[in-house]
Order: sequence, then C-alpha cells, then structure tokens
Amino acid sequence: TTTTTTTTTTTAATMRSLASPPLSLPTAAKLFGVGATVGPLVDSLHNQCLLRYHYAPIDIVSPFATAAATATTTTTADAAASSLILATSWAVPPLLGLAYVVLGSVLPRLFQKGLDAVAAAAATVAATTNHVKKSPTNLSPPTNVGSNDLQARAVVAVLTTAAIIKLSDYLVLHPTATADLLPLPSTLSLADQHIALLLALALLQWAVLDGTLAALLAASVTSVGGPLSELPFVAGDIWQYLPEAGDYLPLQNIVSSDSGSLWSTLLGADYNQLALSSITGPCYFAVTMDAIALGRWFDEQQEQRDV
Repeated sequence: TTTTTTTTTTTAATMRSLASPPLSLPTAAKLFGVGATVGPLVDSLHNQCLLRYHYAPIDIVSPFATAAATATTTTTADAAASSLILATSWAVPPLLGLAYVVLGSVLPRLFQKGLDAVAAAAATVAATTNHVKKSPTNLSPPTNVGSNDLQARAVVAVLTTAAIIKLSDYLVLHPTATADLLPLPSTLSLADQHIALLLALALLQWAVLDGTLAALLAASVTSVGGPLSELPFVAGDIWQYLPEAGDYLPLQNIVSSDSGSLWSTLLGADYNQLALSSITGPCYFAVTMDAIALGRWFDEQQEQRDV
C-alpha cells in the first residue's frame, strides 16, 4: 500500500511538471502580432506563383521587373513571380494573427492535455498493479530550457519555415527539379514528389527544434485541415489559386442532386470545383512549428515576469 501511494504521488507530481502553462493573454497578443506582421511577409514568399487576391489586394511590383522579362515567361505563375515582390491582401494580417494564436498556443495545449490524460491513466493502471512506470517522455516541451535557447529556437523556426515556403515557390516554378536531382520513386507524380520533399524537411524541422508528440500531432492535423480551411475564402472569391497551382479539388467527388444541400449552401453551387494547391500542406506544417516555437518563447518570457 505504501509503495502504491508513493508511486501514485510521484506520478501525479510528474504529470504536473509536464503540463503546459495555461494560455495567457500576453502570449496570445504577441502571437497575434507576429502572425499579423511577419506572417504575411513569409506567406508572400510563394503567393506570387500560387494565387491571386481579389479582395483588398496588396501587390508590390519589383522595381527590377521589366515588360520584356515578364513577356518571356511561359506560364501565368512565371509571369506573376517575375513581377511581384509582395502579393497579399489586407484580409490576411488578421487571419494569420488569429491562426498563430490557435496554432501556437491553443491547438498544442489541447493535444498536450489529451496526451497527459492518456499518460496519467496509464501510470495509474501501472501504480495499482505495483509496477513503477517510467516517466513519460517526449510528450511535453523540454524542461530546463532557458529563455535564450527558446528565443533561438523560435528565430530558427521562423527562418526555416520561410525557407520551406520559398522552396515550395521554386518547385512550382521548376516542377521537374525533384525528378532531376533526387532519387525519388518514378511512380510518384511531380506534385507528390514536391510534397514528399517539403514534408521531409518539415519533419526534420520538428525533430531538431521540438521533437514533442503534441507538436507533431498539431502540425500534422494542420497540414490537412489548413488547406481545407481556405475553401470558404476561395468560394467567397477572397482569393483564387492560379490554374497551374490549383491541383487539389477536395470536394470534387462529392456529388449532390439537391441544389440546396449543405455544401451548396455554404460554398456555392460549384463547390466541387473549388481548387486549392496540394503543395501548401507541408507549408502549413512548418508554419505550425514556428508558431509553437514562438508560443513557448513568449510563455517563458511571461513566466519570468510572473516570478
């Protein structure tokens, strides 16, 4: 009985030490600020070749762009990329600000709570059978990490995310690059090769800068749900993907004979023709990782102020 009680007490203390700090307003405000300012700049690194904003667009033409250079490009995406250095919309800063709060603070906390609950349940079962379970590892943020280290990780995360997004721009403009340079299976389509390369780099980013299961789950879910969350904005003509980039039609196989169906009501009659870009999935993964890294740094700053 004494052993069981001691083990349960130790386990409870371990769970408390692994728990993420509660969501704080200062952290949320900082994440919103970074998302609303830095976010559009990073996002614009590949927007020129992916999409066009139709609502409150912000298009800054490169001073080095010439009519002759633009005329020599072969596709719409090439022409867009050769003339613009910034392609965004006034609608993007608040959207990315909110996204950074959700991705960098809310979503990882939800997954962490779920993982902690599972670990606590497993530890309780082990304790009741007088087996001391090894403390859970790789679930929560690394302990004893200083603010300077968290700051460095956050900066590197933002820079590596920018690099991954810029690489996606290069792959769209040079679609055979992966087939020419990398030993990828020839059975993969060019789009799948691009996704495989970008996802491998995004996973490397996670492994080096984070390594926690909660972050991996949050980023993985976002890599799927992020592109899908754009459907209402595409349907509302806030932005549209260029024909060369819009290779992902997630609703194309959903057919309804009822014109008043839910999909038609929410997204319009041509909902099954709404096009996204498949290459954005790994980019959403990387963005989630830098949002989480920023959130942990901001949390540490707040904890130091509260001491």
